[in-house]
Amino acid sequence: MELTVLVSSVASDAHTWNLVYLQLVLEELGHRVINLGACVPDDLLVAECLRARPDLVVISTVNGHGRRDGRRVIGRVRTCQELAATPVVIGGKLGIDGPRAKDHRAVLLDAGFDAVFEDAAGPAQLRSYVDTVLPRLSASVTS
Repeated sequence: MELTVLVSSVASDAHTWNLVYLQLVLEELGHRVINLGACVPDDLLVAECLRARPDLVVISTVNGHGRRDGRRVIGRVRTCQELAATPVVIGGKLGIDGPRAKDHRAVLLDAGFDAVFEDAAGPAQLRSYVDTVLPRLSASVTS
């Protein structure tokens, strides 16, 4: 089964190669990808999610502000009734604290993300997560 996956960055992040890489990984897995690119304002992300109704949203960040920006954007997504059950994940460099880093994962999961991938995570972890979305999607189609 093919998923429609929306890939985006957070509003403050201008990096693009991470988004291209994610798109290629997801397309290699056989999924349709809508890549919104870098510096995506929260309102645009929500509007595109409402328009496209993706099966999964993947947010990537490289600039180190993923924790701050991620908390804000997931709050906006989760306040939309139509998107409340949409799986949304975030990954990349989530903070700038270095060795004194707080637990970004717990904070972002509590904020509403379904999965959080720290910057050391590789594509195998994303692939594993995507594999968990497929059965849930199939179950909701047959119910």
